[in-house]
Amino acid sequence: MNAWLFQDHRQKQKLGDKCPWSVGWVDPEGNRKSKKVGSESMATKFQRKIEGQLAAGTYESHGRKHWGDFRVEYESKILPGLAVKTKEAITTTLNHFEKHVKPYRVSKIGTAMIDDFIAKRQTDRGRKPDTRVSTATVNHDLRHLKATLRVAVEWGYLSKMPKVRRVREEERIGHIMSQGDFQKIYESCDSATMPRGLTCGASDWWRALLVFAITTGWRIDEILSFRRDDLDLETGSILTRATDNKGKRDSLDYLPPVALTWIKQIVGFGPMVFPWPHNSRTLWVEFGRIQEAASIKLPCRESREHVCTSACHLYGFHALRRSYATLNADSMPAAVLQKKMRHKSFTTTLKYIGLSDKMKKSADVVYVPEFLSKERSIGSSA
Repeated sequence: MNAWLFQDHRQKQKLGDKCPWSVGWVDPEGNRKSKKVGSESMATKFQRKIEGQLAAGTYESHGRKHWGDFRVEYESKILPGLAVKTKEAITTTLNHFEKHVKPYRVSKIGTAMIDDFIAKRQTDRGRKPDTRVSTATVNHDLRHLKATLRVAVEWGYLSKMPKVRRVREEERIGHIMSQGDFQKIYESCDSATMPRGLTCGASDWWRALLVFAITTGWRIDEILSFRRDDLDLETGSILTRATDNKGKRDSLDYLPPVALTWIKQIVGFGPMVFPWPHNSRTLWVEFGRIQEAASIKLPCRESREHVCTSACHLYGFHALRRSYATLNADSMPAAVLQKKMRHKSFTTTLKYIGLSDKMKKSADVVYVPEFLSKERSIGSSA
């Protein structure tokens, strides 16, 4: 029998027939469990319930697992199989979660606690002075927290998954680098002073990187991880490996002739095609200096309460990826574009496709009631 009834012999001696009944059982992991129920009839019903759950494989362990113990177990079993940046992001999220709501037992984590965490997390200070953490950052934390709690449910430490309410974000279109601005930045690469110590000049390195980014749509991390062994200088084939890209899948592509020409000018005998022998932060600083030399001054798209800095008026590397998607959306099949950008969902690909130009084109063929067209013609003749 999977579950059994019993009475504590010490209480039986004191209480006699009034001694409450308990149910004992062995959970799927081999742990002995027990619960004091009350009357014999109620204990019998609970016994049948437990036996039914164990037989059907739907047993839910309402354990008393401490949050600290769960986190140690999670970090030892789950985190080692994740990417370095993902591990860092999850660790940061769990630190914030502990700081704001101080969870004690995993089984006590519910929707109310998650909502409390959201409210308190939104009051945290942002990176810039006199700012609050962005909505995107809060949602980023919620995604990692949700994934962590799913594991707690799978391990039986949490009876059911609490509702995680995503905070509504403003839907914005990030900067898309125009062809004119790309040319200005390309021509201003002569002002670059880094990287140093390579076989090629800094200006050639930057021009090659810009051309490569605008013609492949690769993320900047993928470009910097691009190895010489994954490049065929004869055919122009390029391979981005699953270990280096966000999509976690190998992808084979081919460089256009102009990009291949620039690659041949900078590629050396080292293991990386685009080596950056400096602190990673300086890459963005140098990119900003080149744009300032090109007189790039973009309008700031943040809210009025936002504390504007010089970085608000410059392109990020992701603007090149958006440009790749936008410039190729009309000429490249959507399925091919999705594969080249290595998106799991086509919905994600759509976010990178600039729809504004298509909407402008379609505005000319939108149905207009005939009487309005006549009014417009009368007004113009007058």
